[in-house]
Amino acid sequence: MILRWEAADLRRLVATMPYHLNQDLPASVREHLPEHAQDIFRSAFNHAWDEYATRSDREAMAFRVAWAAVKRHYRKSGKSWIAIEP
Repeated sequence: MILRWEAADLRRLVATMPYHLNQDLPASVREHLPEHAQDIFRSAFNHAWDEYATRSDREAMAFRVAWAAVKRHYRKSGKSWIAIEP
């Protein structure tokens, strides 16, 4: 019984979390953002993915939210993303 419950929880988690790890992020994100910015992007994307679950533009909205979250903490300088000082 416990194994079934854990498996059901895992399936639910997988269904609601598109990016489990930074390595799951698209290459365009992984190859350009520092690790901390990737964490921010992944967290914001996953939350927006759940928030906009009923919208037809769910993925586009999640990407917009994720990039907006990154831009609150980082700015682009040339080809690099630099942390914004608090």
